[in-house]
Amino acid sequence: MRPRAWVLVLAVVYALIQLANVTGRSTPDSKNYLSYALSLRGEGKHRAAAAAIDWACEGEASIAARRQSVDVVRFHRADPSAEVFARCREREWRNVGARLAAGQTGGHTVPFMPDRFMRIFEARPGYPVFLVPFLAVFGVEWGMWAAGVVATVAGGVLVLLVLRSLRAPAGVCLTGQALYYVLPCGATAMRPMAEGLLLALTLVAVWGGALALDGRVRAGVWLVGGALAALFTVKHSQALFLGLTLAAAGALIAVRRRRRGRPVGRGVVAVAVTGACGAVGTLLLAALLRHPSQSESLQDLLTHHFARPDRERPWAEFWQLQQRFWPEWLRRQLWEPLFLAALAAGAWGALRGPRRAFGVLVVAAASTGVLTQAGHPDMAIWGGRLIVLAWLLPVLGLPLLLEPLVRGRVALPAQERADLAHSMR
Repeated sequence: MRPRAWVLVLAVVYALIQLANVTGRSTPDSKNYLSYALSLRGEGKHRAAAAAIDWACEGEASIAARRQSVDVVRFHRADPSAEVFARCREREWRNVGARLAAGQTGGHTVPFMPDRFMRIFEARPGYPVFLVPFLAVFGVEWGMWAAGVVATVAGGVLVLLVLRSLRAPAGVCLTGQALYYVLPCGATAMRPMAEGLLLALTLVAVWGGALALDGRVRAGVWLVGGALAALFTVKHSQALFLGLTLAAAGALIAVRRRRRGRPVGRGVVAVAVTGACGAVGTLLLAALLRHPSQSESLQDLLTHHFARPDRERPWAEFWQLQQRFWPEWLRRQLWEPLFLAALAAGAWGALRGPRRAFGVLVVAAASTGVLTQAGHPDMAIWGGRLIVLAWLLPVLGLPLLLEPLVRGRVALPAQERADLAHSMR
């Protein structure tokens, strides 16, 4: 089959596989995004709460039933779904009902948590807006599933487009798409959370950087700037981190080229300036819109979502927590070093050969995952969700590491090799 057909095959196969888990993917924050989307669709607080609670509790009941079915002691007992659903529903309504009765009715989200915590989600309309058409067409259960599939498939296709913009062979590009689906990027993007859009939009920015380095500066700037603007609506901290890292990457490339006596290049300058403008714009717009500040986010972390009194010296405690978190994080990674090995191999593939400048951009984009994790040094947060953006390094770097094997079978014209080396170095 032609490469374009394989792109569709990979996407369809991935979507079919995801039918194995239509329910039970939600996290506690998923209800907040869903209720926001239902509010945008015109639902009132009580109807949005009912739909979000029922969806979340159905997922909890589904998980309980699956676990019991393979429990060596309880597998022969009656299906617990109805009991788990009723207990979950009663618990959630008791909490939400009390908050609604107390007057916590502002904003778009249903008050599942204190008002200060819900303000964090009020500042993230991007993902709820993305959900609205899926909910309108497919309903809540299938709409949330379909939105996850579309976001994840789009991320895989964007990986392919990034690699294709480097003039990599079709086999290398398809490998990148497949890696995106099978590595933790795919599982995390399928979760009913904002990470699927964060990954996709970050890849759009990387694609724009690759185009700018290849001489297509205007298209590259539009993609980078558009991605940063969209990221602001999904999670403005990611827009800030990505803008800063792209600016730093552009500066690093420029210094390296200057030292070698080579012209910096319009593409490098454009990426650096766009990233810097995005970071500054994020800070100014967040302040203008009165989004929760870094100090508020820090209090949320240290008070367990404002369930305890505010800390008097939050920054001192935060840095102390950082000193304890990372050694323990590293110890756990060394126990099962797949992630670290994948990062090392991805960096090797991205930074070797004639594409070192592009590799620096990939490392910069992937480092936003580390920055996000550093901002939330909490081992209890689900399954590496915060650091998932770091997996973009092996997703893009490993196919490039394997490229010589493919090149040996598909010869590249000499002039194209020369053009590639000149534009991407």
